[in-house]
Amino acid sequence: MLSAKSLFQEILDNDESFRLFCSIAASGEAQGGWENARIAALVPASERELAPKITRHGADEDKHGRIFNALMKKRGLEPVPVPPETDYTMLLEQNGIGLAHDRLKRDEPLTVQDIVTYLSHSRVTEQRASEEMEMLRKYFGDHPDLGRAVKMISNDEDNHLAYCHEELLRFAYAGHGRAIQRTLRECALAEIRIYRDVSLAVMAHMGRILGWSKPKAAVLAFGIHAVYGYERLGGWRRMVSLKMPERRNALGGPAAAAPEFA
Repeated sequence: MLSAKSLFQEILDNDESFRLFCSIAASGEAQGGWENARIAALVPASERELAPKITRHGADEDKHGRIFNALMKKRGLEPVPVPPETDYTMLLEQNGIGLAHDRLKRDEPLTVQDIVTYLSHSRVTEQRASEEMEMLRKYFGDHPDLGRAVKMISNDEDNHLAYCHEELLRFAYAGHGRAIQRTLRECALAEIRIYRDVSLAVMAHMGRILGWSKPKAAVLAFGIHAVYGYERLGGWRRMVSLKMPERRNALGGPAAAAPEFA
């Protein structure tokens, strides 16, 4: 029976598909780490109190990248180049979601609106990350090799999502509510489309590595399109709501160290 768990198990059991999966994940996390580090360095003077939290966010992303690389190393595998069509983070940036890399490479302070844009983008993408890691935690939290990594990353993503909620609500109360809702909507509608395209590309690569039959590949593609249809019809709204999280000041301390993989 084809299920999310059996699909991921198949990918994890094969060295080549596992290497591609981890390479894509590590690359995206490293890119997120760089973006957050640059944003922390360019925070406007009026929001300097945010800088340590943004730095922590970036440190967590860097840590996740190291974890995925360590998982590969444990199996004697080296990273592979990430196919451009599977590069979720770069495709978001190329489609104008978040802050442009050209802007982040300049040593000019960001504006408050830039920070609102960054947090809105993060609110949307961290929703996706939190949900994906929760699924992996459900299926592989007790896995002897992946369990610790999945649990740590899942907890971090939940912290990131809580942080975005709390900070965006603070900005909304300060008068940025309309800008936040407009930006959240734009980001969410773009993200669900890019996520669909990236998912189709990743599954196509996995199918070639694992030798999936045409019927199996067609069923998986149908499922990806069905998820997009649900999200386009209204599922995207879960990505734009704001509520005060139970985890307050979730990024108020230093990042936890990555686990060791012998």
